[in-house]
Amino acid sequence: MDRFKEVAVKVPFGPKCLEAALCVPASAEDVHTAVILTHGAGGDMNFKHLLSLAHALASSGFLCLRFTCKGLNLGYRVKAYHAAWDYLKSLHEFTVENMFFGGRSMGCRAAVALARQLSDDSQDVVQGVICLSFPLHPPGQTQAHQQRSEDLRMLPEHMSVLFVSGTEDNMCDRDLFNGMVKDMKAHVDVFWLQGGSHGLTVKGRSEDLVLDEVNSKIITWIREQEAKIT
Repeated sequence: MDRFKEVAVKVPFGPKCLEAALCVPASAEDVHTAVILTHGAGGDMNFKHLLSLAHALASSGFLCLRFTCKGLNLGYRVKAYHAAWDYLKSLHEFTVENMFFGGRSMGCRAAVALARQLSDDSQDVVQGVICLSFPLHPPGQTQAHQQRSEDLRMLPEHMSVLFVSGTEDNMCDRDLFNGMVKDMKAHVDVFWLQGGSHGLTVKGRSEDLVLDEVNSKIITWIREQEAKIT
């Protein structure tokens, strides 16, 4: 028996729609936690890492919506993310009690920005944010780290953040990253992928094994957050 099903959906976004996919666990009536995911500056929702994570999440009992938005303007991306969140809330066949935002690279910047915006209105909207390869600065341009980390530093204390980053990521200086984490009010967990690049690839290791390791860390983390909430 399949552990989940994936359905192609259209997310209303102004006068057009965003391409999206909804992964639903086999026992949909037991779904209480949802995760929204989106891609980085390149690629789309079927980028291998997102596809792998979405399927792992749904196989573990979590509802997962991932979507494509190729605009490179962060404000535009945040609006698209908001549209995805609105769409997920409209699915009345699920009783979602816990919401997590996530994304890869630029996608997690959009996720963080929206989580911060929503937290200004209500404390209970988003429980946590999953940041895959947060791009703290462009390669070789570490001076951008303050501006790029502003939303992270403004997240409230009740929110949790998981960072998954490679130790060889040229867009995430370790010293600057550690300094940013100290400045954050939110609860932070960090998983450093040894030898991992910005694309979370590791020389000498199978990509599938790396993805399994990353997915396992994320699922364990979400379950830990659920336990805190209940």
